[in-house]
Parts: sequence; C-alpha cells; structure tokens
Amino acid sequence: MAHKIIWLPKAEKRYDEIIEWLENNWTHKEIANFVARTDEVLSLISTHPEIYSLSEKRNIRQAVITKHNLLLYRKKGNKIELITFFDTRQTPAKKFK
Repeated sequence: MAHKIIWLPKAEKRYDEIIEWLENNWTHKEIANFVARTDEVLSLISTHPEIYSLSEKRNIRQAVITKHNLLLYRKKGNKIELITFFDTRQTPAKKFK
C-alpha cells in the first residue's frame, strides 16, 4: 500500500532553492538527475517508509538524494511528511532548525 506524500512548506521551499541553485550553477542534465533521484526516493518511501535510516531525532528518517542533499521525513499514520532537504556541507546542528 502506498502512503500519501505530504510536502511541508519548508520542504517545498528548500526543494525550490536547490532547483534554482542548480539552474544558476549547473546544466539541465544535473537538474534532471536531481529531480529523477528525488522522484525515485519518494516512490521508495511511499511504499517502504522505513527503508531509510533514522536520524538523530526520533521518528525522523533521512534519505540520501545526492552526496550533498538529504531528505528528512517522518511517517504519520498512512502519510509521509517531507520535512526538509538538508545540505550535508552545512553544520550538522542546523539539520533540525
């Protein structure tokens, strides 16, 4: 059974910021790769929410999108809430702010 994916506002904002950064600094190929990888991860967590490891915060999981981007999400009932995307080059303490 597939779980419904809910994009929280911060996740939407960070995703848009990543796409904008890629548009300004990389090629269309990198944007397409990022979007495809994100879609692949969303499909996986929709059907297998526990597939990715738990983060330091209880009940929040982290999926690797690229070596520089993690997706933080949690399962709530039969829904998956996308919390945010985190740049792994940042200080880890900023992950949950």
